[in-house]
Amino acid sequence: MKCLPDNQIVLMSTKKSFNEWIQSVKDGELIDFASAFSLFEETDTAELAAGADELRRHLQGDQFDLCSIINGKSGRCSENCKFCAQSSWYQTQIEEYPVVSTSEAVRQAEDNADNGVQRFSIVTAGRQLTSDQIEKFGTIFTEIQKQTSIKLCASMGMLTVEKAEQLKKHGVSRYHCNLEAARSFFPEVCSTHTYEEKVATIRIAQAAGLEICSGGILGIGESLKNRIELAFELRELGVLSIPVNILIPIPNTPLQDVQPISFEEVIRAIAMFRIINPKAVIRLAGGRNQYGERQYECFASGANGAIVGNFLTTMGNNLQEDLRQIERMNFKLPNNGAK
Repeated sequence: MKCLPDNQIVLMSTKKSFNEWIQSVKDGELIDFASAFSLFEETDTAELAAGADELRRHLQGDQFDLCSIINGKSGRCSENCKFCAQSSWYQTQIEEYPVVSTSEAVRQAEDNADNGVQRFSIVTAGRQLTSDQIEKFGTIFTEIQKQTSIKLCASMGMLTVEKAEQLKKHGVSRYHCNLEAARSFFPEVCSTHTYEEKVATIRIAQAAGLEICSGGILGIGESLKNRIELAFELRELGVLSIPVNILIPIPNTPLQDVQPISFEEVIRAIAMFRIINPKAVIRLAGGRNQYGERQYECFASGANGAIVGNFLTTMGNNLQEDLRQIERMNFKLPNNGAK
């Protein structure tokens, strides 16, 4: 995406009011970058959240989208993403293992399926897996399909056409590859791979017929403009599942001393992603439990999905508490059930 210089943003922004833009998006119009920047700078947080939630109800109703993840291959990652506990560049003292046990993966998948979680993802550390490694995880995917009806997702680094087809053959229907940050800010986050390589992987997965899940991280030093750029870049890629993470500063990583962003910034970002990506599931992901019970206010600000349970190297919320709070907000939860 080609973004406007800062000095052109206000000059070219629309004269529509915030409420007029909400109605226009309801009617099928997509907001432009200049208008979005102007509105998100000027609109009150309560109004922004209410408008985004109105859009969510109008376009997607009250169905809530649940997914969960398991750390399939932990630690020793060759990449130097500044936020990550699994990078071999930093001394974070996390547990390391090459492949999660099949029994543990199946156990967690069954537990999530029994609680109505729609999708289960195996996430691996590292730049990419070999074809042989994908075959090992394919065995786990096959066993999960024997025991449950849960949908399968994979997050396994960079793809080739052949590896995407392997995953699809093993029952994976969605591929996850976070952009993490806007193209313009990405070099501040990682130098061992590029934004363009991530986009190439997303395109390969799409060409193989896989759905895409891709989002980013709030609070890693990015500006408002960077956040808006990321939301537009995801829209241009046609991403319909957008996880929004909030940085948890990990000791001994380059971002260990970054101060957490305010909850108001989180609310505003969630609303922003909804308004720019009206047809996507906006999914609250890692870092949300830093805000205690206030985290659930995000589901009145445009979000309609979440990653539930624990995350890769940090603890998440109690699953039953998540389900209780989500139902309390009048969302409809599915009931998959294990086989």
